[in-house]
Parts: sequence; structure tokens; C-alpha cells
Amino acid sequence: MKFRKKPVEVEAVQYRELSRTQRVFGESIERNESEISCFMGVPVRTVFLPEEGSPEGKAVIEIETLECTMRADVGDWIIKGVQGEFYPCKPDIFEATYELA
Repeated sequence: MKFRKKPVEVEAVQYRELSRTQRVFGESIERNESEISCFMGVPVRTVFLPEEGSPEGKAVIEIETLECTMRADVGDWIIKGVQGEFYPCKPDIFEATYELA
């Protein structure tokens, strides 16, 4: 059997870097966690994973989905689903699946 996805509009915001500033002891990177917190209606938890060549590490945000806790990398989209749930989506999948309404 074949199935077609029902057309549905979703709200989404992209996790992104806003600025980079060189500091004496490394780079200062500002990201849009506060925008995502407002979008989701809850504070987001930023975690820094070890990353070679980066003293701060790789920033990811943890999102509680219906199934489990998922991580969103900078560049990923955070989507509000049809039941009000939130989940991350990689940019290439988002572009292939959604268009501006």
C-alpha cells in the first residue's frame, strides 16, 4: 500500500548562531536559545559536547519529545507538531519536507 502525507502547516524556528566575537581566551558565540525558549514556552537546556579544536565544545539543545530527549545542532529546525509537541529536524530534511506557507 502507498500513503500520502496529509498537508499540514507547522510552526518552526531554526537554531542558529547570531554572532561570533573573538575574545582573549577564545571565541564568544551567541545563539538564539532565548528565541527558541519563547517559541517552545519552556526554558531550553544547552549542552556542550566535546569537539576537537573547540575549548567550549559543540553546543546542542536538548528537546523533550513525545518519545525521548533529542538533541538539536546549530542549523537544525525546531518544529511544533500537530499535538503541540516539539522535535528537531535536520535542515536538509526540513527543506525537502516543508515550504513557506
